[in-house]
Amino acid sequence: MSLTGPMVAAASGRAKQLVILCHGYGSDGNDLIALAPFWQPLLPYADFLSPNAPQPCDGNPMGYQWFPITRLDPAEIALGVSRAAPLLDSFIEGELARRGLDASQLALVGFSQGTMMALHVGLRMGVPPACIVGFSGALAMPERLPQEIRCRPPVLVVHGEVDDMLPVTRMYMAVQALGAAEVPVQWHVSPGLGHSIDQTGLELGGRFIADAFAGRLAGP
Repeated sequence: MSLTGPMVAAASGRAKQLVILCHGYGSDGNDLIALAPFWQPLLPYADFLSPNAPQPCDGNPMGYQWFPITRLDPAEIALGVSRAAPLLDSFIEGELARRGLDASQLALVGFSQGTMMALHVGLRMGVPPACIVGFSGALAMPERLPQEIRCRPPVLVVHGEVDDMLPVTRMYMAVQALGAAEVPVQWHVSPGLGHSIDQTGLELGGRFIADAFAGRLAGP
């Protein structure tokens, strides 16, 4: 099985960078590809890809899921992320190869369940991506990160203060685990925001990716 989804081509014509956007539970690639027009002025050399997750969504037959989830159970999340990761890995490798790029020219972006996927896959790549940006998400299996981490790209996590789907405490837990694993991590909490991305988060994410591609973010 291979992943497919919408693409927005680099404004410059030929891609020198790649931004892969992983959508949340019950959504599809059309959701996050909508970020591309906002970020293109900052990232004119980047292709944007937003693959549909591999499974029809149990809770929304019109959408997709990276894995089934009935509650925020760590064991359920661990199993789901582990099973979905090889598909996302394969997609990333194929799209980079198609463009003649390597992972250092890749930014991984996720929302909610897609953040879990982006963090899990991105921190286990042989060649580190330029950066990882996660909105309204969580870090799966934080206890396994010290043993499994293979790279330490710059990470930005952004969360709504009043998120009732994934509480902001999940972001703080992720920041703590990433910091303990010596991953350079920045974070932002948007006051009054629920399970969504606001203008501040959009601006922070775009600048973070642009800085990462330009080599302005220091690694560990």
